[in-house]
Amino acid sequence: MKTAYSDFRRLLRSVPPLLVSLLILSVVGMNLLANKSINTGLDWLALDCGILFSWLTFLSMDILTHCYGPRAASALSFVALAMNLLMAGIFFLASRISGVWGESFVEGSEEIINTALDNTFGGTWFIILGSSVAFLASAVLNNFLNYDIGKLLKRDRGFGGFALRSYVSTFLAQFADNLIFALLVSKLFFGWTLLQCFTCALTGAVAELLFEIFFSPLGYRMSRRILQEQKEA
Repeated sequence: MKTAYSDFRRLLRSVPPLLVSLLILSVVGMNLLANKSINTGLDWLALDCGILFSWLTFLSMDILTHCYGPRAASALSFVALAMNLLMAGIFFLASRISGVWGESFVEGSEEIINTALDNTFGGTWFIILGSSVAFLASAVLNNFLNYDIGKLLKRDRGFGGFALRSYVSTFLAQFADNLIFALLVSKLFFGWTLLQCFTCALTGAVAELLFEIFFSPLGYRMSRRILQEQKEA
């Protein structure tokens, strides 16, 4: 136990603080913005604003896996989840404190809007639980799948290798994340069918993969810089 704790402390000291901060920020932002759906104009395409952050979560984990391995990436994913639960607790307390949100000052609708904002930030237990389980499962899947694909490549293949690892692991892990959440929350509490759960998971994974593709060159440059600094240390 003491050895594991020492290894964890060394990991925290060795990983760039900016990368850890981006991972934590993206997990918190992803779960908060998931409260707002996106009007796509298509009945079969269900997305929420969490997608604006989810790509950053998985890109951060891909960089961590590439530079530090899947166990380290998973450990930091647990840290990010813990920080998200802490923030969810603080948001919940804030929602229970008597007061008025600035955006609720609409004549005749103050109480309705104020309650809606409290409920948005306060969260719902089954949504928080479902998103936590889905994130843990998808994070471990993403990190170890990314690593295993890298081992199959046998040698560093530059951006092409980084991209292949990231695209495959991100798509499958994002699909798993969306599907687990849909089954645990949307089906049980909102009456979704299995087809709706599957369609939502698939379309969401495709959309999130497009973000990953667009930003992967930035992730590759960050990972190369980290690896170079490790060699120079």
